[in-house]
Amino acid sequence: MHFLADYFPLILFFVAFKLSGIYVATAVAIAASVIQIAYFRWRRGRVATIHWLSLAIIAVFGGATLLLHDETFIKWKPTVLYWLFAATLLIGRVVFRRNLISALLKDLTLPDPVWARITWGWVAFLIGMGAVNLYVAANFTTDTWVNFKVWGGIGLFMLAAVGTVASVARYLPEQS
Repeated sequence: MHFLADYFPLILFFVAFKLSGIYVATAVAIAASVIQIAYFRWRRGRVATIHWLSLAIIAVFGGATLLLHDETFIKWKPTVLYWLFAATLLIGRVVFRRNLISALLKDLTLPDPVWARITWGWVAFLIGMGAVNLYVAANFTTDTWVNFKVWGGIGLFMLAAVGTVASVARYLPEQS
């Protein structure tokens, strides 16, 4: 259920795009993001920063897409989000000497060099995802971009997560 709640706006964006095109899909994604925030407030009592940032970016870039009737802006949204997260991890590590991923995964105890490697890996991955998104958006049809954004994006994030878990597996406590 958590996975569905996290990806609710993306799934509705995809369905609306297939049924009615990019502008309806953009409006649906904005509305779904607002509903997502309300749901998290109601169910959990709080909303994660990632969801607030996503709502702000979809409102700005989706709003520009609808207002200017130019799909370019909604295509930039994933890149802006990915690069914002990469910059946050980078600044946290370099400026504040903190591993923000370790703060998210408080229950996991790893040596600092391992946390650093995970952080740098995710920074590189997020920068790469942003660049690939821009490439696909600029060089392929909107339909191809939407398919990549939904299925390619989810698949690549799952692969990155599996890679992260595999890289720290030897540090995880053994279950009996």
